[in-house]
Amino acid sequence: MVKNRKLSRAISDLGWRQFRILLEGKAEKYGRDFRVISRWEPTSQICSCCGFKGGKLDLSIREWECLNCGSKHDRDENAAINILVAGGQSETKNGRGGKHKTTAKVAAAKETSIH
Repeated sequence: MVKNRKLSRAISDLGWRQFRILLEGKAEKYGRDFRVISRWEPTSQICSCCGFKGGKLDLSIREWECLNCGSKHDRDENAAINILVAGGQSETKNGRGGKHKTTAKVAAAKETSIH
């Protein structure tokens, strides 16, 4: 973001490090979890249903369709789901919210018989 000559001064002046320190302090004070993910995590490029990485998208593209599973995503909502998954806060069975695929061999081993 700092490479953008129109925004670099405004972004640098905000003091993101100080902002992060304040957030960490507030989270500790109120008993909340504060988790940090990599700044290079491609959260808006990964399908939140199947985990397929679609590649770099222009900022003008606000919605896209996964080439692997065909699900349609809003860029921001998809990134929010992927941030939860990357931060370890996902509550779904397979971590992505998509349908959990189980092979027949695994399913048969977990089923019980009533004989």
